[in-house]
Amino acid sequence: MYFQSRVEAGQLLAEQIVPQFKGQDCAVVALNDGGVMVGAQIALQLHCVLTLLLTETITLPREDRAVAGIAQDGSFSYNKQYSQGEIDEFVGEYYHLIEQEKMTKMQEMHRLIGRGGLIRKDLIRDRNIILVTDGLADGFALDVAMQFLKPIHTKRIYVATPLASVRAVDRMHVLADGIYCLSVIEDYISTDHYYDIQDVPPHDKVIKTIEEIVTHWKN
Repeated sequence: MYFQSRVEAGQLLAEQIVPQFKGQDCAVVALNDGGVMVGAQIALQLHCVLTLLLTETITLPREDRAVAGIAQDGSFSYNKQYSQGEIDEFVGEYYHLIEQEKMTKMQEMHRLIGRGGLIRKDLIRDRNIILVTDGLADGFALDVAMQFLKPIHTKRIYVATPLASVRAVDRMHVLADGIYCLSVIEDYISTDHYYDIQDVPPHDKVIKTIEEIVTHWKN
């Protein structure tokens, strides 16, 4: 399934989600800039907060998949696509590189956090959380998000995405209380491939979108 834009995909998701959550305490948490464009359509109709969880992946030499991910608060998760034995080998061989990458990624995220509009734990506590992205090639971003959310008291956690691979859907069923996925793709190419219009603006404009939703929600 292809979509004209992320805005259109968000509107289609909102048609499924809004009737079930209208009047409930919800927070839409985007997992990337593209997820903000999708999630804004849901948050507008639910009259709820929209926020962005910053995460970064850590890769190692000669590995085509990320070995780990880290969120803006420092919560850290290894990629569960690797076996525990493989992870132990990576840590044994690349421990200092992994630790250096952690610090580098945290510095990059702190620089972006200074621009505002990003996730605040007080805005999502005791609410239904709807994790939104514009596409999931695998479930790794969800693992990192769940690690971030673990110490925060929430009601239920849902995942909403216009498209996802079979592997990502399997992970969603394990991690989330409910999922909303418009298209399951067996041979996932890249997220951009499934959108006719590349409508993710520069990061500063993404932050402005979040701030406008928050202002609308507070009013």
